[in-house]
This record gives sequence, structure tokens and C-alpha cells, in this order.
Amino acid sequence: MATAKKTTKSAAAKAASKTLRSPDTAKASKSAAGSALAQSRTGKTTGAKAATAASKTLRDGRTSKASKSAAGSALAQVGKAKKAKKR
Repeated sequence: MATAKKTTKSAAAKAASKTLRSPDTAKASKSAAGSALAQSRTGKTTGAKAATAASKTLRDGRTSKASKSAAGSALAQVGKAKKAKKR
């Protein structure tokens, strides 16, 4: 797994936790929040599925401020895409 230079800061981790605990939060928001929270103390990067969910969360007008904070943190930590080898 690739390592990120950025990590989720305390405020974003708290927002991610709040998002995950909310029963009314959408699946995409929870996916992005889970990714951000997993990176709070590790050097892991956001995967493609979590990045897509984070993007969807940021575009949704009904999303809470806490969810958008967590999604932004997850997107800031997207790893570089690996190119497929040509044969």
C-alpha cells in the first residue's frame, strides 16, 4: 500500500467520527469518512472507491459540514494512480 505525505488532522478526524455515528448519513459519506478516519494516524492513502464516494459527498447539496470535512480530507490523501503495464 502506498503511503501519503498528508494525514487526517484532529478536526477532520472528529468530523469523520461524527459522520460515521450519524444514523441519517448516506453510504457514500460514511465511506469517505471511514477512509479519512483510517488515515488519521497512518500513512495510508485513499483508494479509488473511497475517492469516488468522497467526490460524490462533496457534490451533494444535502451533505452536512462534518461529512464534507471528512470527504475533503479523504480526497486530499488520494494516492497516485498506478498505470497498467503495456504488453
